[in-house]
Amino acid sequence: MIKLLKLFRYLKAKEWLFFLFSLVFICAQVVLELMIPDYMSSITTLIETPNSAMSDVWSAGGMMLLCALGSLISSIAVCFFASRIAANFSRRLRKEMFDKVESFTLEEINAFSTASLITRSTNDVSQVQMMVVLALQVVVKAPLMAVWAIMKIAGKAWQWSLATGIAVVLLVAILGIAIKLTFPCFRKMQWLQDALNQSARENLTGIRVVRAYNAEKYQEKKFEKANTDLLENSMYANRTMTMLSPFMSLVMNCLNMSIYWIGAVLINAVAAGSAAAVTARVDIFADMIVFMSYAMQVIMSFIMIVMVVIMAPRALEAAKRISEVLGTRQKIVSGTVTDAGSELGTVEFKNVSFTYPGGSGSVLRDISFKADRGETIAFIGSTGSGKTTLVNLIPRLYDATEGEVLVDGVNVKEYDLESLYAKIGYVSQKAVMFTGTIADNVAFGENANAGKLRSALEISHSQEFVDKLEDGEGAHMARGGTNFSGGQKQRLSIARALCRDVEIFIFDDTFSALDFKTDRQLRDALREKTQGCTKLIVAQRIGTIMSADKIVVLDEGRIAGIGTHRELLGSCDVYRQIALSQLSEEELAI
Repeated sequence: MIKLLKLFRYLKAKEWLFFLFSLVFICAQVVLELMIPDYMSSITTLIETPNSAMSDVWSAGGMMLLCALGSLISSIAVCFFASRIAANFSRRLRKEMFDKVESFTLEEINAFSTASLITRSTNDVSQVQMMVVLALQVVVKAPLMAVWAIMKIAGKAWQWSLATGIAVVLLVAILGIAIKLTFPCFRKMQWLQDALNQSARENLTGIRVVRAYNAEKYQEKKFEKANTDLLENSMYANRTMTMLSPFMSLVMNCLNMSIYWIGAVLINAVAAGSAAAVTARVDIFADMIVFMSYAMQVIMSFIMIVMVVIMAPRALEAAKRISEVLGTRQKIVSGTVTDAGSELGTVEFKNVSFTYPGGSGSVLRDISFKADRGETIAFIGSTGSGKTTLVNLIPRLYDATEGEVLVDGVNVKEYDLESLYAKIGYVSQKAVMFTGTIADNVAFGENANAGKLRSALEISHSQEFVDKLEDGEGAHMARGGTNFSGGQKQRLSIARALCRDVEIFIFDDTFSALDFKTDRQLRDALREKTQGCTKLIVAQRIGTIMSADKIVVLDEGRIAGIGTHRELLGSCDVYRQIALSQLSEEELAI
């Protein structure tokens, strides 16, 4: 409950004003609904009293209709304000969640998992939204109506009050048992939803692998397990909650019979024969009708609370999960430096070591090197040697465990993150494409003009296949770029980096999906068009990095050698072995 209340800080002044309006209309609705039994009592008395004027009956009936109409208008107003508050609140929560997740590092994203973050941003927010609507319409109204109705009937016969009290105690007991049995299930339900989403997401993203290995049955079993776990948990919780309805009806009907039975006993207890006795009997009968109406209001209040009880456990767990995301303390905090240091375009590692969060050993150990402005620095090594991890430390996808990473002579931890990102053009191992057009993906948030866009496409050798498309740069890009080949996506991702005015380019195994001819042509174009920019290239192929100004050879997280291609052939056994595994001695000109 505390987590849900803390989320209300995201409500703005306008929503709080709507909340006050809702309270006014709720009070009006309760007052008008509780006035109806009084007019019913008046009509009953008038009908039972001889020589009563018909106009008085019509007058009381008209007031009942006005009260009912006023209650209807108040209810509509409450629904309007509640829906506006809940809709704006949920929209703001989703925005806060999206902004928060965007600021997460890879470590924080992995801590939650992508599937869980999607569920928290969608399903969990919807649960909280529905809870807010119910809270405004029911949680405020039900207790107010119950207390007011009890105050109205407090002065009537104690026998009726006792019957109503017993009914209320039974209802509270039934509710308590239901909450105790189902609350753990509803809390577990959100996590089971995560597991189901994770299973479905894995199957969809890896559908080609699933089909290639004929693993459909295996994947179906995994999904069926997650689906069955959610089903069984939901069925148990819902079955328990559905038992509330018949128990409520039973208690309500028993209370009805009790009130009528007690009323009959009280009426029979009045001795007949005199005008005063007739009047007394009419008064008891009228009180019985009024008491019945108020007692039903009390019971209906509890039935409304049941609706909230059914929703509350999931909503409270959802609020807790949302608060976990919004309350996550960022491990990578933006610095304050926005201006370039004294060494423009330089990248330097000083005794850098790195261990992944929760990892058992260091992935990088005592890494030191410097890339000067305009240089091309290449990184090569066996799989798992730490090449990608090393370049990920530059844009602060992770922070170094020990040592310093400097850009333009300034520690990257001191940079304002936006200023740091503005210096770097980063191309990841996997080409990431977004739904839209080619132009949208290449410009990607930059206000690139047509000339700059075309230049980036030409340098990356993307223009040749883009021009063949019917809509050219405006051609549609499917989600993930599934309507383009791997090599085309790689070239477009390179064009995206080239479309920015940056000092440093990072190519993380970017050329692996290209054929040797395109690879060579693209690197020649990069060398010619990006003079003055520092280029860091992670590669597996010797042919890609032979012309680099400096090659850093990594072996099990350590630097095995630094130098040019020819220097390393003579001085670094690790590099020489990699080179000979790919090219002959004649091709290496040894």
